Amino acid sequence: MNLNLNAAWATAQALLMTVGLQVLGAIVIYVVGRWIIGFVVRLLQKALNRQHFDPTLSRFLVSALGVTLNIFLVVAILGQFGVQTTSFAALLAGAGLAIGAAWSGLLANFAAGIFLIVLRPFKVGDFINGGGVTGTVHEIGLFVTTIQTPDNIHTFVGNNKILSDNVQNFSASPYRRVELTAQISGDADPHQAIAAIERRIATIPNVLQTPAPEVSILSFTPVGPVLAVRPSCSNDHYWQVYFDTNMAIRDTLCADPFPAPLPVYGIKQMSAAAAASAAAAGSN
Repeated sequence: MNLNLNAAWATAQALLMTVGLQVLGAIVIYVVGRWIIGFVVRLLQKALNRQHFDPTLSRFLVSALGVTLNIFLVVAILGQFGVQTTSFAALLAGAGLAIGAAWSGLLANFAAGIFLIVLRPFKVGDFINGGGVTGTVHEIGLFVTTIQTPDNIHTFVGNNKILSDNVQNFSASPYRRVELTAQISGDADPHQAIAAIERRIATIPNVLQTPAPEVSILSFTPVGPVLAVRPSCSNDHYWQVYFDTNMAIRDTLCADPFPAPLPVYGIKQMSAAAAASAAAAGSN
């Protein structure tokens, strides 16, 4: 009985020693592998930056290299535990089919990412509206595009959602037109109001003179005419011009001689007989 216990303990010790060495080797491979991956990725990023490579394609290549090297690291760690590479390749292929069937959306996002790089509807740094999100493109990844919204929130949008939806690229043109309206009173002279607003807009910093700012009557309401106020500016100064133009409209229309746009109500006086007749007709 003691011999059996001693033999079992010796076998367990040998097994624990073997497994312990394998685990220790896997940890070493993981730590060293992650350091090497980080070093290679940083080296590639620096090399692309030195060559002034396109930021959109640069970040995509760096992301793809990182994913590929991490897959090789997983293969190396499994090999440390005795899993054959050929068996792992077959397992990976089978898992790929299963994952592809279950996560078709993930593969669609990957394919859409390739098309975004090839078709180039936008690039890193562009201000866009895509997939229901408006902001500056921070990165086009393998599966998602990172957009930084104006309120400084990083939003991750699936590449397939962006590609399958309408994309507005506000940075594609050298300038952008600000669309604002101004309500004036029906008693105000629209020609005088238009001239006053045009003069005030001309003093706003970063407003382009070509194309010239436009101020004209857009529509009419019971209060009075509604003016369309449309200055143009570069994309970098859009919000500054937007808010400054709002303030310019307010300052201009609040100054004399422009009356406040107030609703006008009419009062019709009826005789007693007419009122009684109308009341009788309503009761019937």
